[in-house]
Amino acid sequence: MNIDLQLDAKGLACPMPIVRTKKAMDTLEAGQILEVTVTDKGSLADIPAWANASKNTILSQEVNGEEITFTIQKG
Repeated sequence: MNIDLQLDAKGLACPMPIVRTKKAMDTLEAGQILEVTVTDKGSLADIPAWANASKNTILSQEVNGEEITFTIQKG
């Protein structure tokens, strides 16, 4: 998978992971892929809900210890 942009949102509390993710997605073209890593457990529900509402697609979601990594394709 070709990652077009990576975002490190570790250590940020809600709602900042979503705010930063949206800003990063706004810089991408349709079809491009963002990888975002967070530590806020609320993001497990928040990021997929935001992606669905904004017509973006979660390609993968990985939990590795305290870190959660999402791969999101811009719709």
